[in-house]
Amino acid sequence: MKIQVEVLSRETIKPSSPTPSPLRNYPLSFLDQISPPIYMPMIFFYESSFNTNLSNDDKSDRLKISLSETLTRFYPLAGRLVDNISIDCNDEGIVYSEARVKCQLVQVIQGLAPDEFNKFLPCELDDVDETVLAVQVNFFDCGGMAVGVCTSHKIADALSIALLITGWAATSRGDSNILCPQFESAKLFPPRNISGFKPTVGITKEKIVVKRFVFNNSIVAALREKYTDFNDLRPTRIEALSAFIWDRFRALTEIESSPKKMYSVLHAVNLRTRMDPPLPEHSFGNLYRIAIATPSMDTRDESCDLVKQMREAIKNIDGDYVTKLREGDEHLNLLKENAQRFEKGEMVSFSFTSLCRFRLYDVDFGWGRPVKVGSTRLTFKNLVTFMDTREGDGIEAWLNLEEGDMVNLKLTRSCLHIFLQPLDDESV
Repeated sequence: MKIQVEVLSRETIKPSSPTPSPLRNYPLSFLDQISPPIYMPMIFFYESSFNTNLSNDDKSDRLKISLSETLTRFYPLAGRLVDNISIDCNDEGIVYSEARVKCQLVQVIQGLAPDEFNKFLPCELDDVDETVLAVQVNFFDCGGMAVGVCTSHKIADALSIALLITGWAATSRGDSNILCPQFESAKLFPPRNISGFKPTVGITKEKIVVKRFVFNNSIVAALREKYTDFNDLRPTRIEALSAFIWDRFRALTEIESSPKKMYSVLHAVNLRTRMDPPLPEHSFGNLYRIAIATPSMDTRDESCDLVKQMREAIKNIDGDYVTKLREGDEHLNLLKENAQRFEKGEMVSFSFTSLCRFRLYDVDFGWGRPVKVGSTRLTFKNLVTFMDTREGDGIEAWLNLEEGDMVNLKLTRSCLHIFLQPLDDESV
């Protein structure tokens, strides 16, 4: 199903109060500097609010006013990126677009391919300029709406974006107890000279296809048991799903495996809980790093001990790791080395990131919980984003693969009798 999204208007939303002079320069942290120059998307879909008398104009006004107030608390987001060094917190504001979607919301929820979700966003994800935040509010013919948010990865990780959106929604609802962000990332990880490293490594213009697969809780439990048998430890939900998806990806890439290639499985890891002392969840910035496991491509080893390797890699991101990250160039040198191998085709990576337990379905702007929270087609291949389902009865996996790989991918396990049922999405 193809949809038409017509942008009706664009305007600039500025903070409701000016940023104080001492805060006008926001330095990027080292971890901000090495983050890729892309926009990260989130889309929230809402049904028509029959229990309110709010028109589309009323909703739009409420969103704009509350966004303006939110930008006062998240003041760097209303500024402009200066090279890869800092944010000029000049209160220039963010782009706010409104669009009309020429179909019913139910058609999107039940029948739209995830590739089409990018139309609900205000910009292309790889078209990054000095603007660090943009919003598009999409109104459906039925009265439903979709709020699409693009945030620059140069300033925020996924948890920071969730903090921003939940704070915006709370302001729109009129809540008074709102958690304010803490901006200290540059003090914790001072900026450095990163010459020789390209944050753009991995961003691709190749044909990427995204599909959503839904694993219900019983299947997740079965996978956890399956991998417990191989590893003598009980994997988490994310570890089990990661191992399963990697196993299927490995099966379709075996013909290309080479002793000269390094295969790696990457997981994004939140640093806030691993600092000493731990940082509060409302610490804003790119406060994450990547745990790297290097599984075997030997088909005789079905699980490749991947669960154990992933757990060890994540465990190694501890206090000592953070100390080295803050004090030396060892991490930057490793990034440069891996980037060179990737560009030469010597490294094949498969990345996982989890938004589970982020409570994204609690983002209520005043007209109810979203009926769907979605991602989009991203700019990296071999990338999986995990999200909770709305009712908490499973986990969604949003897979971004090259078109040919997606066609050949088989997410089935004969030992568990897991078969895909092609619907609007893919249910496992």
